[in-house]
Amino acid sequence: MTKRVLLGQFMHETNTFCQRLTDETAFRGFYCHQDDAVLSALADTENEVAGFADIARAEGWELITPVATFATPGGPVTQPAWHAFGERILTAAREAGPFDAVLLSLHGAMVLEDGTDGDARLVRELRAILGQKPIFAVTLDLHANLDPKMANDANIILSYKTFPHVDMRETGRRAAGLLRRMLARPPVRARTLVRKPAMITLPEGGRTDREPMLGLMAQAQALTEMHPAILDISLNAGFSFADVPEIGPSVSVVHLGAAQIAEQIADTLCKAMWDERDANQEAVLTPQEAAAAAASHSAGEHDGPLVLADISDNPGDGAYADSTALLAALLEGGGSDILFGALHDPESVLAAQAAGKGNTLALSLGGKSDPAFGGAPLQLHARVEHLGDGRFVCGGPMWKGVSQSAGPSALLRIDGIKVLVTSHATQALDLEIFRSNAVDPAAMRVVALKSTQHFRAAYAPIASGILLVDGGGLASPRLDRLEYWRVPRPVHPLDPP
Repeated sequence: MTKRVLLGQFMHETNTFCQRLTDETAFRGFYCHQDDAVLSALADTENEVAGFADIARAEGWELITPVATFATPGGPVTQPAWHAFGERILTAAREAGPFDAVLLSLHGAMVLEDGTDGDARLVRELRAILGQKPIFAVTLDLHANLDPKMANDANIILSYKTFPHVDMRETGRRAAGLLRRMLARPPVRARTLVRKPAMITLPEGGRTDREPMLGLMAQAQALTEMHPAILDISLNAGFSFADVPEIGPSVSVVHLGAAQIAEQIADTLCKAMWDERDANQEAVLTPQEAAAAAASHSAGEHDGPLVLADISDNPGDGAYADSTALLAALLEGGGSDILFGALHDPESVLAAQAAGKGNTLALSLGGKSDPAFGGAPLQLHARVEHLGDGRFVCGGPMWKGVSQSAGPSALLRIDGIKVLVTSHATQALDLEIFRSNAVDPAAMRVVALKSTQHFRAAYAPIASGILLVDGGGLASPRLDRLEYWRVPRPVHPLDPP
């Protein structure tokens, strides 16, 4: 008999310190597909939905796909946005059943306007509607702030194992593959156990291209292979820019009737996380130091650009993406042949459109969201080099094939610097965000990005070097600038051990 599976994707990483609420428009502006369009848009991309579809096609499952949507990280998700997408999935559960299983692609760090966990709410309400019969499989981002109580309602909970997240599709396959095993062996059911150490996050957000995360992941893999009843172990780094009770790293262990072994494994890995809580991190420069490095960089014909990554103003962490400290330093002393972006400033895009391509205009650029985080607006003159609609298709390892939008955009030239200005806050993790706006990052001497780690998947292969910068934005690693009221205490690094 054909298995009927409810498939939904509703993803947001919420920075509760960000004053820019995430509304329905933010989801629809980035990507939003409904009903039959879900699979036609995502089935051949590097996305969890594609991984779900790979297994579903092979098994002949009937998929019901009410919605797949994602919004750039930002402030809390509004109630109308929840109603538009969360309720759409719940309505399908009520009206399109019965179902043998549920596949959900969530982030794991969604916070609603009322401060509650949006991911846990969706799983809990789905279980209340569908009852205990369907098997639930949930995929999460590696930066989930996972509420252990989600395991009361979801049988299978697993996460990406890479940062940059280049295994989205594979994660979908893993989850659907475990679901396939459960559907083939009723009444055998997997369960998930979750444990959390008392930490805000792992060093460097758990980047998986260096220690300590490399070692932690290897340890988790070895433990998985050691016990046949252990189906998956996921390590979540947590998301530090959220003042929520469920904050912090976690270990989730998917098992078949091996709760005691799962507990031992989770406790072992939580201790390993704790032991690495103060591991060495890559050096981070000031904007002035970064500008000096840019000025001294001499790129040969085949060397590739020097990449500067302002980790503090990364919209992928919910920062405003309009801080000006690094741009100001580069204008003052970084030299020429520099590409900077993407800077979020809808007002400046409108002004550039009014001026027209090829013309020069006076601008108050950037710094409009909160000058306390990364600097005030810059008063300057800029030449409009290109105007675009902001649409592009990712070509790099992360989200390859996924269509996205940065909103109406303008490429401006300010002295020796080209600045990409966008209407939507969008992380420049893919080369195509620039190429779609008539500039090739690989041809520039220096590229300055607002990104923490994801950019490495696409930019490391073309870069002659990479330097990290703290421009004072909302996502600065200096957590002492933020006030946490709702997190469990004591917690590292806010409190002494």
